[in-house]
Amino acid sequence: MKAVFLSAASGNSGESRLIKLLWQEIEAAYQHENRYYHTMKHLQQVYAELLPLKKNISDWNVILFSLFYHDIIYEPTRQDNESKSAAIAKARLESIHLPGIKIENCMKMIMATKDHTASDDDDINFFTDADLTILGSTRPAYINYCKDVRKEFSELPDFIYKPGRKSVLQHFLEMPAIYKTQYFFDRYENTARENIRFELETL
Repeated sequence: MKAVFLSAASGNSGESRLIKLLWQEIEAAYQHENRYYHTMKHLQQVYAELLPLKKNISDWNVILFSLFYHDIIYEPTRQDNESKSAAIAKARLESIHLPGIKIENCMKMIMATKDHTASDDDDINFFTDADLTILGSTRPAYINYCKDVRKEFSELPDFIYKPGRKSVLQHFLEMPAIYKTQYFFDRYENTARENIRFELETL
């Protein structure tokens, strides 16, 4: 992932030292000891899901920058992680002279991961769908995901965590479609709904 970031950032700035520092900041955030799911592995998974779609995405670098910054701030019990992450993305991307419209689109993409609702922007839909592919993973992988998310909320007792988690899961089940693009819908929709129902039964 380091090479992917350095390559994307270098296209907008010749300041190699600055770009390396930006990568170190990203790496430190996703390797924080309190993270179990929102880690570098998550970035790798989302990247792997998006890579086959590169030709269908109108601005690949915006997708990449959104990927690296969308969870750079992650404090499980807060409601403003997306806006804080978007603000950091704005500041860092300005420092490497990314055009303003691209920064704005990156911020929109990061904010879209808050509710994962459908967008008029196909790139945003591809990105938010890829971010949710864990929901449609194999049952063992999904169970590990559930355990990792619970660890990230370890400071919350069950009587607080479980109702909150149920609300999140019900939010997805009540969507007309969890995945907004045909590509991801065909691959993951049915399995994601089965996994979510399975988790609800265990809470």
